[in-house]
Amino acid sequence: MNGAVESLTRWAVGVEYDGASFVGWQRQKDGPSVQAAVEKAIGCVAGHRIDLQCAGRTDAGVHAIGQVVHFDTPTERVERNWLLGGNAKLPESVSLLWARRMPMAFHARFSARSRRYRYVIANQPLRPAIQARGLAWWRYPLDADPMHEAAQALVGTHDFSSLRAANCQARSAIKTVHSITVRRSGRYIVLDVHANAFLHHMVRNIAGLLIAIGQGKRGPEWVAEALHARDRRASGITAPAGGLYFVGVDYDPAFGLPASSPDAVTTLVSGGCAHVPAGFWVDS
Repeated sequence: MNGAVESLTRWAVGVEYDGASFVGWQRQKDGPSVQAAVEKAIGCVAGHRIDLQCAGRTDAGVHAIGQVVHFDTPTERVERNWLLGGNAKLPESVSLLWARRMPMAFHARFSARSRRYRYVIANQPLRPAIQARGLAWWRYPLDADPMHEAAQALVGTHDFSSLRAANCQARSAIKTVHSITVRRSGRYIVLDVHANAFLHHMVRNIAGLLIAIGQGKRGPEWVAEALHARDRRASGITAPAGGLYFVGVDYDPAFGLPASSPDAVTTLVSGGCAHVPAGFWVDS
């Protein structure tokens, strides 16, 4: 990149993607990443190589409706140019949602106050075909009420060592969960988690714990017991990646960035979902 540092402009961009075809957000040697696709697309508009910083890295198969990234460039473009030009160079599974010129003090990751994830389970005896890439599937009936009750043990500041992946690179397992809810919407179980930050596989491991409780294999007290053990072996399964969505990031309102909402996952958890019919679980 040419030009003095003083001539650089920082841009923030909202990104949405279906993660099923990617090895995750971060650039990797063994497959296509969302980061590489977006950097290439924006780089074509900027006319130079782009290095993106994101609000939160997502794993292989995980989706996002509210990812936020930033980049620096000496190239002058209006918001419309970044969006239309960038999207023209992206695969159909990735889209740029908005672009904003930002102060240099803004950082997509370090300026974030908190992050939000949603996990969606298709709770039905036969696997879904429509939207299958955007759902986790659990064939046995789940009771959302004890799942929600048990999940409240996670609210607050705790050591989440029992809910981090073995290869998690975070320096500290201590995170603060601001809120967590579990509810049923028709045939779907919807888990929403709001925290200051997340560990590798943290939400999927929480989902694994709660699935065992919702199925009646464990009591609600198991979440607190697993948490206090500070040992991954004391916890449950790692739930599939397909049902996980990075919903959005909370920043200081002074930055003026668009807010994302978990309700953007409308087709999966809309109020018009059919109720579970009597005798639905014929094989349970």
